[in-house]
Amino acid sequence: MYLEIDYYVLLQKFLVVFVCFALLWKIIRYLLNLLNMEKDPVIVLVTGAAGQIGYALAPMIARGVMLGPDQPVILHMLDIEPSKEALEGVKMELIDAAFPLLKGVVATTDVVEACTGADIAVMVGGFRRKEGMERKNVMSKNVSIYKAQASALEEHAAANCKVLVVANPANTNALVLKEFAPSIPEKNITCLTRLDHNRALGQISEKLGVQVNDVKNVIIWGNHSSTQYPDVSHATVTTNSGEMSVSKLISNDQWLKTQFITTVQQRGAAIIKVRKLSSALSAASAACDHIRDWVLGTPQGTWTSMGVCSDGSYGIPAGLIYSFPVTCAKGEWSIVPGLKIDEFSRTKMDATANELMEEKSLAYSCLEE
Repeated sequence: MYLEIDYYVLLQKFLVVFVCFALLWKIIRYLLNLLNMEKDPVIVLVTGAAGQIGYALAPMIARGVMLGPDQPVILHMLDIEPSKEALEGVKMELIDAAFPLLKGVVATTDVVEACTGADIAVMVGGFRRKEGMERKNVMSKNVSIYKAQASALEEHAAANCKVLVVANPANTNALVLKEFAPSIPEKNITCLTRLDHNRALGQISEKLGVQVNDVKNVIIWGNHSSTQYPDVSHATVTTNSGEMSVSKLISNDQWLKTQFITTVQQRGAAIIKVRKLSSALSAASAACDHIRDWVLGTPQGTWTSMGVCSDGSYGIPAGLIYSFPVTCAKGEWSIVPGLKIDEFSRTKMDATANELMEEKSLAYSCLEE
């Protein structure tokens, strides 16, 4: 007795198995392509792009330092008419560098063209105080600049554009921008105090002889000016014995309340004195740090410092652009709540808030002229 083989049925089964394997392979290939699919480019606007900070910042963005090694970018670079040739030179160098993530470069003196479609705006351009100029004159010029740029962002930037103001007076420039770009969420308008935060980390690292990435949770409170308050009350250092407080490790309260604070407050002036030029490399790096943490998130258990719109936390008047300790997740920042504030810190925090209130009044008086 022998088995009779139905070749037709066998062929049908073979075809079914073959089709199933073919479909499975297509699904696998689709999933692999999905994983490897290049992201849509993010449009990053840099104003004052032909200046020193812009020259340092543009290649960092193009290399992925700001948004990550897998995020393509299109750079929109804006500067004033007298810097048009220098701006074109920056564009030429960016092209020559052949950055794989850089999918396009726009170099322009037209604020509308620069702002169109911007997902992230890094506002580096501003008017610097010249010898003999009164504070109000400097404020008046910056108010005019930021009013115009705010209007362009309001009308032409992406709906959820994230804005970082770098140009001084950074907090008040950001405040003016917020006033004249009302459709941009106020949580999306920030100013740079990450440079001061990084300077504070560097000073503690140097003092203790530890790696800077082992130090965390310093705070910059208030204004990006000489009244800012670098606070290490809650800062820690990772050691072989676990996390220890900076205050305990340094064990020199006098140094922490005097020399450390003034060194961070005056660091920009100290760099100008020896370099004969203002901070550029460190400012560009800090701008990348600020945006990267904002977009990609802060590490668990770690906060950073950002100039953001006060909601009244820690007794700071609501509406001021004031530097707080913040954590970031899913593209949003949140002020760290519930930190204990001692009398020394309270005095320093109020002093820098008072300066910001004075700057706000000065800026508004310039708007009324």
